[in-house]
Amino acid sequence: MPELLSAPAFVLWGAPTSWLEVIAASLALAMVGCNMREIHWGWPLAIVSSLLYGFVFFEARIYGDASLQIFFAVVAFWGWFQWLRGHRGDGGPLRVARLSPNGLALALLACAIAWPAVALFLRRFTDTDVPWWDGFATGLSLVGQFLLGRKFIENWWVWLAVNLVSIGLFIHKGLWLTVGLYAVFAVLSVAGYLAWRRRLAPSAA
Repeated sequence: MPELLSAPAFVLWGAPTSWLEVIAASLALAMVGCNMREIHWGWPLAIVSSLLYGFVFFEARIYGDASLQIFFAVVAFWGWFQWLRGHRGDGGPLRVARLSPNGLALALLACAIAWPAVALFLRRFTDTDVPWWDGFATGLSLVGQFLLGRKFIENWWVWLAVNLVSIGLFIHKGLWLTVGLYAVFAVLSVAGYLAWRRRLAPSAA
């Protein structure tokens, strides 16, 4: 990574904030704004922001989130394709929808499995000091990314949980700009849900 990007842009509460973190945060904020409006250009923004945040989190020893960013960059190509060409199982266009009761149960089960699975992996194979918090954010983000790609409105509640936990995680790591960003993300998760709810078909609202 070029030294210019790794250099401190400013200091927040005694912790340096790199230009890399500033750029990654700005792109991530623009990405969420696009997602709220169902603008497909949010996906390429997600790719670039995720790759940059991968470096930020790796340097902070948040390895689960660092690895997750690489996953996000790859999955963002899938999500971009889904929003451009995807269809529902019945062949209809990919529009905002709610999960069926079975789909909701599967999503909750996936969250319940992903959290401890990722946390135990991080505790066993890395030197992270926050395996369970990192594992929660990482595991649930996997589920949230899938739900977002398929335009299920419940993705916003998953992101709200991820964002709230991540705020505490980033406070612990001194990533103050990202703390502020994820606080904004938490608010936007609720705003995104409300915006998508207005796009639901009357029968699904």
